[in-house]
Amino acid sequence: MDYIARIHSDFPTKFGIPRQSGLTGDLISKIVFEPAYRNPDFLRGIDSWSHLWLIWHFDRIEDGKFSPTVAPPKLGGKTRVGVFATRSPFRPNPIGLSCVKLVEVNLHTKDGPVLYVAGADLADRSPIYDIKPYLPYADCHPDATDAFEESRSAKPLEVVFPDVLLQKIPTDKRAGLIQALSQNPCPGYQHDPNRRYGFNFAGFDVRFQIDGDTLTVVEIVAL
Repeated sequence: MDYIARIHSDFPTKFGIPRQSGLTGDLISKIVFEPAYRNPDFLRGIDSWSHLWLIWHFDRIEDGKFSPTVAPPKLGGKTRVGVFATRSPFRPNPIGLSCVKLVEVNLHTKDGPVLYVAGADLADRSPIYDIKPYLPYADCHPDATDAFEESRSAKPLEVVFPDVLLQKIPTDKRAGLIQALSQNPCPGYQHDPNRRYGFNFAGFDVRFQIDGDTLTVVEIVAL
């Protein structure tokens, strides 16, 4: 299969990316198409849809690096379940599936047609195989069960972001960064309140600590 596009997001590495799509509506990413797919006709009528499915490649995963079972971080990193019962990127075929909100369509840029989407959970420059409309009547199942519901906290962390540090982040990136931090990027088995974590975001190294339900940003370093 050919890549049709690549996404441009604020996350150059895997750590810090929201674990699922749709959780961070203030994170805006840009989808730029490969030269062979820059004909605007490919996108005719796409602006009539509010949400899209992205089918993409976990290209940061080493080929062939998978096993029949995985240990999901949100289950403490010790309970193993079948890889097909999870959304782990370590799969026989490293293919991702994400639902994003379509924010804007610009058919005429120097890079050809561009889509702006919200809520993506892809690293910067991740390749995309296909884009399909999200169909609410068929794709939404309110009665669906969640096998990890009891071990997953749906409550976002409280983010304490000192103003002197927040001012270092560009204004249009602040809300998205705070949302990403509130989703707790750390594995479920790490609970050391004195440990300092960090991830790269939009050209900055964002460093923080987590104590209970509170995440405190402690340093911002320009890269």
